[in-house]
Amino acid sequence: MQLRLAAVILLLASPAAAQAPTVSSTEIDAHKLEQTVRTLASDQFEGRAPGTVGEERTIGYLIGRLQALGLEPGGENGTWTQRVPLLHTQLGEAATLAFEHDRKTRALSFPRDIYVSTLQPNDVARIDGAPLVFVGYGVSAPERGWDDFKDADLAGKVAVFLVNDPDFHAAEGEPVAGTFGGRTMTYYGRWTYKFEEAARRGAVGALIVHETAGAGYGWNVVESPGGENYDVVREPEDVTSLALQGWISGDTARLLFAEAGFDLAELSTAARRKDFEPVDLATTFTAAFPVEHEVVQSQNVLARITGTKRPDETVIYGAHWDAYGKGEPDAEGRIYRAGANDDALGVAALFEIARAFEVAPPPERSVVFAFWTAEERGLLGSEYYAANPVYPIETTVANLGVDILQTAGRAKDVILVGKGQGTLEDDLARFANQQGRTVSEESLPERGLFYRADHFSFAKRGVPVLLMMGIAGASDLVDGGKAAGQAWVDDYTGRCYHAACDAWSEDWNLTGAVQDIALFRDIGAELANSESWPGWKDGSEFKATRQASEAARN
Repeated sequence: MQLRLAAVILLLASPAAAQAPTVSSTEIDAHKLEQTVRTLASDQFEGRAPGTVGEERTIGYLIGRLQALGLEPGGENGTWTQRVPLLHTQLGEAATLAFEHDRKTRALSFPRDIYVSTLQPNDVARIDGAPLVFVGYGVSAPERGWDDFKDADLAGKVAVFLVNDPDFHAAEGEPVAGTFGGRTMTYYGRWTYKFEEAARRGAVGALIVHETAGAGYGWNVVESPGGENYDVVREPEDVTSLALQGWISGDTARLLFAEAGFDLAELSTAARRKDFEPVDLATTFTAAFPVEHEVVQSQNVLARITGTKRPDETVIYGAHWDAYGKGEPDAEGRIYRAGANDDALGVAALFEIARAFEVAPPPERSVVFAFWTAEERGLLGSEYYAANPVYPIETTVANLGVDILQTAGRAKDVILVGKGQGTLEDDLARFANQQGRTVSEESLPERGLFYRADHFSFAKRGVPVLLMMGIAGASDLVDGGKAAGQAWVDDYTGRCYHAACDAWSEDWNLTGAVQDIALFRDIGAELANSESWPGWKDGSEFKATRQASEAARN
C-alpha cells in the first residue's frame, strides 16, 4: 500500500487546542477508511442485502464500532436501531398483458415492450381493461403556474407520462424554456414523483414512456430488477392505488399512440405548453401477474452526541449501509455485489467524522450519525425515518449525506449536486475555499442525482440538505485534471456501479476522499455550534414546506 493512502487533511492547532482538540483539528485517517471498507465489502457480510444474514452481521458490526467510538445510542427507546419493516414483492410470469383499441388486442412482452412492478401486498397484480390517459409530463406545480391534469378524472385509469420535465426538450425561445430548470431535472421530472401523483389521483396504473436522454439510463437499467420491488410497510389506507407501475419502451409507446390515431412526437411537443390537456387514448390496458410478497424486517442504525445548549436541534450525517447482496458470478467469480464505494466508503466517512466529534468538546446542538437501510431499494430506510422521525423534522438543522466518493486522488475542486437549491451550497463553497479548492457543478444535472440519494427523503420534508457524491461530475484532479477525473467517473459508472467489481482495490487513492470528508466534517461542526438555520433558495420546490414549520424553530 503506498503512503499516499495514509495522507490526511491536517489543520495546525495551538498548544491549547492540542490539549482539547476542536473538530477541525482531528485528522481524517485514510488507513481507518480503508480498514472499514475492506471489512464491510468482504464476503463475510454477503453483500449487505436487507433482511439477510448479511444485514445481521452488518448491524452488529456498526453498533460495535459506534460503541467503541464512545457515541450514545440514537435509535428508538434508547437502542441503537430503528426498525424498518419492508414490503418485498416479486412478479411472476404474466397471465395476460395487452393493450386493446377498437376491439383489436396487442399482446405485450415483459420486459421487452413494457416493464412493471407492484407495491401492493396482493397475490395477484391485476388491471382489467382500464382506460389509458396521456397526461403529458404529469406535473402539478402551482408555484410555477403549471398543471398538466386540468382536473381530469384518473380514478380507475392508467396514466401515461413523459419522462423528465416539460422544458427538458424545449428549444431556445419556447415559452416553457427554463421554467423547470432547463436540462437540470426538478423533482417533477423524477419517476417517483409521477407514480406518487398518479396514486394521489386514484389511478390504478402508471406508465412512463422511456427515452434514454430523459431518463438518464437505457432500457437495460429499467428492466434489470426483473419485476422485483420494495416499499416500506404501510397502513392499508396508505397503500398506493397503483396495481402496477413502470415503463413503456419508446418503440412500444410510438406504436400505441399511432394505433390510437395520435403522433407521440406531436403530443410530446404539445405537452410543453401550459394549455396542454390530458388525452384519452381510446385504448385499454389489461394485465395480471402472480405476486410473491413478504415483509422483511430491516433496521436503520443511529448514534448520537447530545448537544450541550440546544439538544433538541439536530444535525444529521447520513450514509447507507446496504448493498445488493448475492448475484451471478462476474468474470472474476465474485458473487457478492458488496458496494465497497457505494456505500461502505460513506459508512467509513461517518465513522471518521464521528471520531472527530467525539474527541472534541461536545457540540451545542445534537449530532446524529445515521446508517440507512434499503437505499438501493428506493431510499426506503431514510424515507421511513423521515416519515417516523426519532428527532423532530422541524428542528432538524440539516442532513449531510455521503454516497460514493471519488478514489482517484486529491482534487482542486469539490462537486456540487443540486445547484440553486439551498444555502448549504454557499457553505460548501466557503469551506472548499478554506481548503484551497473551488466548487464545480455536477456535469449531468438532467439525471436528477439530487433526487436519488437518501438526503432527498429529508429535502422533500423541508430539511436543508447537502450531498457528497463523487460520480456527479469529473473532479479536477491534481494529477491529470478534469480528463483524469472523467476517466475515473466513466470507469466506475460504466464498469463497477451496482456490480460485483465495486470492491476494494489496491489502486484506490483516498487522498481526495479525505479532503471531501474533512469538508463535510467542518460544515457539520459549524452547524452544530451555531444558532443559525440553513434554508432553501428562492425557486426551490422545498422552500414552502420548510417555511410552514418556521414557528417550531423560533
